[in-house]
Amino acid sequence: MAVLAYSLGKREINQHFTIRNAKLISLALVTLLLVFHTASRYYGGGDSCEWLLSRGRYMGENVWQPYGCMMHKYKSIEAKTCLAEKRVAFVGDSRIRQLFYSFIKIIDPEQRENGNKHEDILFQEDSSSLKVDFLWYPEANNSMKERLRSWTHETSKPDVFILGAATWSIKLHSGSSETLQQYKVNLTAIAAHLEKLADHGEVYWVLQEPVNEEVLSDNRKMITNQQLELYNEAAEDVLNSSKRNSRSRVKLLAASRQAALETITQSDDGLHLPESTRNVGAMVLMNSVCNNVLRPIDGSCCQTLPPPNFLQKLSACFFLGTALVFLVLHVLGNNRHRRPVPPDVESLEEKKPATAAVPLGPKAPFQALCRMGIIMGYFYLCDRADVFMKEQKFYTHSTFFIPLIYIFVLGIFYNENSKESKLLNREQTDEWKGWMQLVILIYHISGASAFIPVYMHVRVLVAAYLFQTGYGHFSFFWLKGDFGLYRVCQVLFRLNFLVLVLCVVMDRPYQFYYFVPLVTFWFVIIYATMAMWPQILQKKANSSGMWHFVFLVKLLCLLIFICFFAFSQGFFESIFSVWPISTLFELNGSIHEWWFRWKLDRFAVIHGMLFAFIYLVLQKRQVLSEGKGEALFSAKISNLLLFLSVVFFITYSIWASSCKTKTECNEMHPYISVVQILAFILIRNIPGYARSLYSSFFAWFGKISLELFICQYHIWLAADTKGILVLIPGNPSLNIMVSTFIFVCVAHEISLITNDLAQVIIPKDSAALLKRLGAMGLISLVVLLLTKDSQPTPGT
Repeated sequence: MAVLAYSLGKREINQHFTIRNAKLISLALVTLLLVFHTASRYYGGGDSCEWLLSRGRYMGENVWQPYGCMMHKYKSIEAKTCLAEKRVAFVGDSRIRQLFYSFIKIIDPEQRENGNKHEDILFQEDSSSLKVDFLWYPEANNSMKERLRSWTHETSKPDVFILGAATWSIKLHSGSSETLQQYKVNLTAIAAHLEKLADHGEVYWVLQEPVNEEVLSDNRKMITNQQLELYNEAAEDVLNSSKRNSRSRVKLLAASRQAALETITQSDDGLHLPESTRNVGAMVLMNSVCNNVLRPIDGSCCQTLPPPNFLQKLSACFFLGTALVFLVLHVLGNNRHRRPVPPDVESLEEKKPATAAVPLGPKAPFQALCRMGIIMGYFYLCDRADVFMKEQKFYTHSTFFIPLIYIFVLGIFYNENSKESKLLNREQTDEWKGWMQLVILIYHISGASAFIPVYMHVRVLVAAYLFQTGYGHFSFFWLKGDFGLYRVCQVLFRLNFLVLVLCVVMDRPYQFYYFVPLVTFWFVIIYATMAMWPQILQKKANSSGMWHFVFLVKLLCLLIFICFFAFSQGFFESIFSVWPISTLFELNGSIHEWWFRWKLDRFAVIHGMLFAFIYLVLQKRQVLSEGKGEALFSAKISNLLLFLSVVFFITYSIWASSCKTKTECNEMHPYISVVQILAFILIRNIPGYARSLYSSFFAWFGKISLELFICQYHIWLAADTKGILVLIPGNPSLNIMVSTFIFVCVAHEISLITNDLAQVIIPKDSAALLKRLGAMGLISLVVLLLTKDSQPTPGT
């Protein structure tokens, strides 16, 4: 009964939750979210600088998240670059002095708080000609007003002003209502001068943070949170009024006040903020001043977006043109040769196609490009336009491991009997790619790279993808012997189509999507190794065992080639830095990233090829037992190999968990990652019952693993993977659910579009294919020449 209920439950889910319905729901969600965010920004205020200064929350200890945008953590050299030859003035009381010290510690981390308490303090950074002054004005009175008035007449006035005062007025006058009224009068007079200064610089008024009344000294007991709120309301009323009546902008800094609500209990004297909270205020100021100057990828607050470049405009015109052609063809009724819906898009269960695929009609490629254009518009809105919000990542064990448990429960729920029980059959490799991709996605969105044990295990997953690349392509060439141009172009198109479109639409270099260059490079290497003389295929090897030895010599030559490149960085860089090859492998004008990625998993592909060779030879000699329910080897050998695999698997995990630094682990990774890969393969395949089952849930994701990996960059993550896309503000859990649902639907649709276009763009006729390759080569050359002198775009 339990088995029957389980089967009926899956069937009921699959009946109603089809891919087609899911895509319609995701389209409706995107439309509603676009309307919501556009209206929200238009009516509710969409200024990310205002969000930065006024709202936010603690994601964890000392990690501040502004509302709706990302705050960059500035380093000393960045602060000096941004503020070079500028003058910054902090004017106010002891709390402003605290903020001053936190600010200059960003510029010079070695600075100490050694100035006199009730005197001016001057700081100068000679290498960047930067000056930061603190001027002691504890009350918003005539003295402060005169200081500001004098600056309005000076030619060398500060570029940035940070002011604030209230506690001394409350303290000296025992919190009287008359003093509050005088504060409003004084601040009104001061506001007029602040408006003039704001015409030539940036002016910030710091709202008062709360106090911890229980630990205040007796002479400060009158400084209550109620009093401070009255003074803040007065400041907001006066400065917002002046803001409405002038073009200048006096900005209110309230973020540190909100942060202090959670941390003021840590204050030593109840009045002055703990260092972590002061650092939040200083970093907020630095982002407000510098983000639009340095334009850091992970600093979306206070940053205006650059206009589309020439290629982005050209791509928009191209997609609009295809949409117009499709509309004309549709109106003319050109509906012949309609392609049937692919069988695997109807549900999570795989079904064999009832009929052979019908050739695509003339309208189909334009329809596919039209769908692609709509999807690329969504990509652009998510990660290049100022429509949706972005937030930074923050790693906790729960954000990584709890989703991991969820997906593995689903994977177990959706298990099916395999159609075949051979080692690493297609269903099993799809399953393998699927769960690995889901783990990598969770790893990326949770920011788990900060946790070295997780980082090292994910490194093994990337190596396993390359292992599969070696295994799969070697097996194809060894068994089929098909080295034709059609096969090569099909593989290269399917690997690179989406990335090349994104390079243009999102203005990113090819190497930014590092995994695609990596698998493309290794496919070319595998092809060259197998195709070059002497071509050794299974048919030839069966005739004489000598050919097995010759092939091993070819693999040894490939290994020597890899080692030579790995230990000759200068030669490696000289090869890949030559134009136009450099355009494929450079990132920010350097091939260092490509060198790092290539070297990290340099042996994974050859491990996959060697494993496939040994497996296919053993299979041909009928050494293996691959029948349903049969153990792969004899009982003794199977038990021994299973025991060793479990030991090696656990040993690797213990080693990865004991790593001190990523650099130390990465040095060993290329040599030992294969241990855990082989251990997993043997554990998964030696027992006959394990080979007879697979997870259709994971296998479904495995079929679109490449699209998932690439699409995550811009429509699931944000700011070029540095942050998280926020479609549902204020509810992180719901946001992840909605954005993930849309993201998976988009990835699946792109996989179908790629398959459709591959049939049209890559013809089987050799002459037609050569003509198209020539045309595409000419177009590529024109694009390369157009972009040759352009500046590299920041990336990761």
